[in-house]
Amino acid sequence: MKSLVLWLCILCPVFGWTQDEDAEMLRKIHETTLSVGKSYDWLRELCVNYPGRLAGSEADLGASLYTLDVLNTLGLDTAYRQECQALYWKRGKVEQVFQVMKDGGLKPLNAVSLGRGGSTREQGITAEVIEVKSLDELSSLPGEKVAGKIVFFNRPMDPSFVNTFRAYGGAVDQRVYGPSRAQKKGAVAALVRSMTLRKDDNPHTGVTVFDENQPKIPAMALSTNDADMLSSSLSKGAVYVFINTNCTDEEAKPTYNVIGEIRGSEFPNEIILVGGHLDSWDIGQGAHDDGSGCVQSMEVLNILQKMAYVPKRTIRCVLFANEENGLAGGLQYAKISNEKGEFHLAALESDAGGFTPKGFSFEGDTSVFKTYYKQINQWSDFFNTYGLQFDMGGSGADISPLKSQKGLLIGLRPDSQKYFDYHHTKIDTIDAVHDRELKLGAAAMTSLVYFIDNYGLQPNP
Repeated sequence: MKSLVLWLCILCPVFGWTQDEDAEMLRKIHETTLSVGKSYDWLRELCVNYPGRLAGSEADLGASLYTLDVLNTLGLDTAYRQECQALYWKRGKVEQVFQVMKDGGLKPLNAVSLGRGGSTREQGITAEVIEVKSLDELSSLPGEKVAGKIVFFNRPMDPSFVNTFRAYGGAVDQRVYGPSRAQKKGAVAALVRSMTLRKDDNPHTGVTVFDENQPKIPAMALSTNDADMLSSSLSKGAVYVFINTNCTDEEAKPTYNVIGEIRGSEFPNEIILVGGHLDSWDIGQGAHDDGSGCVQSMEVLNILQKMAYVPKRTIRCVLFANEENGLAGGLQYAKISNEKGEFHLAALESDAGGFTPKGFSFEGDTSVFKTYYKQINQWSDFFNTYGLQFDMGGSGADISPLKSQKGLLIGLRPDSQKYFDYHHTKIDTIDAVHDRELKLGAAAMTSLVYFIDNYGLQPNP
């Protein structure tokens, strides 16, 4: 033990560590954020006044102007919008799914259209349903078994996984690619079990991808309760379903990344980015996905300013456009950044909800990641005090195009157990977010930004 203490005493001055000062800084960050943070107030305004922020919509445009106005009140060195173009898909006013009963009656099912899905004829369509549990199962079926049918993808998220994002990743392929694969085999429509572990009546929307020159078929998500009911009906014999939806693809529309920054005092060309995505699906307020991540990122700059902290490196907040329906914002941001020759030392994204923070996950280019992660882990004890763990893993979709700059990519990891209860639904509202949990996430992000800014990261220390 004595040798360990001696070793730490030698190392601390070399690396500039002052453990008492760092511990005090983290305490002040949490205290300031919890007592005077503004993130929940901003989130309420964003959700109530600009719900359903589908990229290119009026709500999306209003949200970009609102958040820019907020950033302009924080005394930053600069704040501006960065335009990009996003494919615009418009949900129709008609969304009907009925099970046709044996007596000719119609039983309504809770359903919503999936983003980028096609439309029915004005009178809707009625067809027999076939159930599959995977894309491979669909592929194994002969064409005549699928042609003219409605394909029902009904693989649940695996409840045995503690990490709900792992469960989501193991099931979401049927939503993203299932309708397209079904169309290629002659199906007239697709139904997909909602991506959630909870049994309820709330359908979850989300993007589905068709080939550019491929005709689109109607694609709709069923609530988990109705998916179970439909599956039970199919086990007893043939089932027919009526679908009517009139969503449309429209011309690309402008949307905006919203950017604000504090210029670094010593290493201004080393950028530490914090961000979330400003757009949301159109059926809810986008509170957890991802209004929370946006206001937490804004809060990082706010808290540093309130504490009169002068960063050595440039701290930049980016509220990305169009993550849900194409990633246009993240791609445009990285393109412009690369053209300018910028270097993002670190990029931290919050896109997993505004729940209690549990830690961070880290990734990066293989040429530098292990070195960066070793340096980050030297700070882990400070974060363990606040219940925050470090782990290797994914970061965020919006910051992933920055990987080529060979900085460190980071994801905030909140408690994920309830996230997919709200994800892409009408119940993702401000009432689903707890003020204190949201602020704790912002404090955690600010704490990590402080360490990276104060000590830096070296690819070859």
